[in-house]
Amino acid sequence: MTELSRTARMPRICSLLPSATEIVYALGLGDQLVAVTHECDYPPEARAKPHVTRSAINSNELTAAQIDQAVRDSLENLETIYFLDRETLEQTIPDLVLSQELCEVCAVGTREVARIVSSLPHQPQVVSLEPRTIGEMLDTILQVGRLTGTLRRAIYVVDELRRRLDDVQAAIAGRTPVSTLTLEWLDPVFVGGHWVPEMVALAGGVDVLGRAAEPSRQVDWSEVSSTEPEKVIVMPCGFGLERSRQELSDIVLPGEWWSLPAVRNGEVYVVDGSSYFNRPGPRLVDGVETLAAIFHPEAGVKAPEGAFARAALAGTR
Repeated sequence: MTELSRTARMPRICSLLPSATEIVYALGLGDQLVAVTHECDYPPEARAKPHVTRSAINSNELTAAQIDQAVRDSLENLETIYFLDRETLEQTIPDLVLSQELCEVCAVGTREVARIVSSLPHQPQVVSLEPRTIGEMLDTILQVGRLTGTLRRAIYVVDELRRRLDDVQAAIAGRTPVSTLTLEWLDPVFVGGHWVPEMVALAGGVDVLGRAAEPSRQVDWSEVSSTEPEKVIVMPCGFGLERSRQELSDIVLPGEWWSLPAVRNGEVYVVDGSSYFNRPGPRLVDGVETLAAIFHPEAGVKAPEGAFARAALAGTR
């Protein structure tokens, strides 16, 4: 089989998830990707693909609390915070649409996808990717490989990601786990969920409030203050490193925050959540490496450049 004939039989793909877009590129299918969301920014060439979504919320000028309220209002009134562009979707003629039902805040709602796709003259296959753990994320890579005829490549990608996770485990072996508070939103406070507590464990830590394989959940400051984390990891969902640093700098934090051991000791770190923690794609492994570099710097695990920074906060107040 020639490469040309093999490519000719590959499906045209529309990705409605930044994580799915990253998987598609990891499998060498960038040329088959005909449409993406407005949030698909990695790898950089994905930005040039036609966009089939837009957000009902302009978060650039809003505070964390205002974004949270806008999301709640949009979900209540519109049942989604994203809109799907039917005209562009029809013009790009995808054979395969990669979607999700895991989080209504992270992508186009399933009702909106079903409504638009059912009206298309060309009916694409819609596949929902639903990873809640690192293992399930790796399984989605294999799933996309099967759907696109690139299973061999998918197996190679997964094996390489597992090798890197094994390398982290070997580097931190025998070290005392670090008690850690993960914050996926600051106002109101949400603690890490789904794969985040597992990432903490794989990196040599213990998430003091996060619940593995369960959604991120809102907590109050009294619950936060009942923990005594050695380190705090700030990873607001959808924010890069600089936006996260700005959010932490701007927000007025209560007394309970300043009483946390990690805060008193200056062990608060801001990470690039959008790239390495919020999206269930291959770069979650980079996120594990980032946490290992924070928890156990003496172990020599390398984080991606610009993945994290120590927060510019006073150690005591």
